[in-house]
Amino acid sequence: MEPRISLLTLGVSDLTRSMAFYEKLGSKPSPAGNEHVAFFQAGAMALGLYGRAALAEDAHLPAQGSGFGGVTIAYKARSKAEVDAVFAEAVAAGAKALKKPVDVFWGGYSGYFADPDGHPWEVAWNPGFTLDADGALRLPK
Repeated sequence: MEPRISLLTLGVSDLTRSMAFYEKLGSKPSPAGNEHVAFFQAGAMALGLYGRAALAEDAHLPAQGSGFGGVTIAYKARSKAEVDAVFAEAVAAGAKALKKPVDVFWGGYSGYFADPDGHPWEVAWNPGFTLDADGALRLPK
C-alpha cells in the first residue's frame, strides 16, 4: 500500500446544505458527483460528502452516535494571519467556532471550527511543516 490518503468522505445530514457551506469556503463541486454524493478537489486529495446513514450502511457501521468521533480534519496554513483569515471565513460561512485561534504548546497557532454536521476542523500554522505551492503538506524528514 502506498502511504497516502486519496479521499476523505464526510457523512452529512443534508447534502445541499453541506455543499453550500463548502462552496462558500471556495470549493467547487466536481461533475463526478450526483444527487447523492458530492466531491471537491482538496489539494492532492479530495473531499466527499455523502448522506450519513448511507455512508454508515455502506461501511456496515451503525449510523447512530454523537459527540466527538475521534477524528479531526486539518487545514494547515502558511502563517498565523492565514489561520485567522480562514477561521473567520469558515465562521462567516456558517461554521460553529469551537476554539478561537491561539498560540499552542507545541509552538504553533491553532483554532477549531465545526462544519454544519459537527465535523471538527483544525486551522493551524505549524512552523515545522512546509506547504508546497499547491498546498501539499511536507513533513520534516
